[in-house]
Amino acid sequence: MSKFNIDNDAIRQLAELLDDTNLTEIEVAAGDNRIRVARQGTMVAAAPAVTPAAPAASAPAVAAPSDAASHPGAVKSPMVGVVYFAPEPGAAPFISVGASIAEGQTLMLIEAMKTFNPIRAPKSGKITQIIATDGHPVEYDEPLVIIE
Repeated sequence: MSKFNIDNDAIRQLAELLDDTNLTEIEVAAGDNRIRVARQGTMVAAAPAVTPAAPAASAPAVAAPSDAASHPGAVKSPMVGVVYFAPEPGAAPFISVGASIAEGQTLMLIEAMKTFNPIRAPKSGKITQIIATDGHPVEYDEPLVIIE
């Protein structure tokens, strides 16, 4: 017999919560037990909210979110949360379009469950596009910025 007991009711409740909140993934932990429920596929309703906010005039070529996701320099969200481009309100942003960045440099913060998680640059380069919008929610694996 397995040592791990599956709580089917908890999984159903989490799945219903995903549907009610339009989230793509949720995880709860109690002691040593963890339950993670994730929905496969993309949320089409979230894409239109991000596209109009992208500054079309400041970037030479603005890629649609689906195109940006396949870009080799795309930095994608490792979690669901709210994006912040500055360490605190009124402070200078971590990055801007055209800025040169170093590998490991903080690009932004994503707030998830009242915790601010730094999103660091996976490589050195130049910020050519900022896709996410400050103060707005992002989904898991959603493109945030393009580094070339």
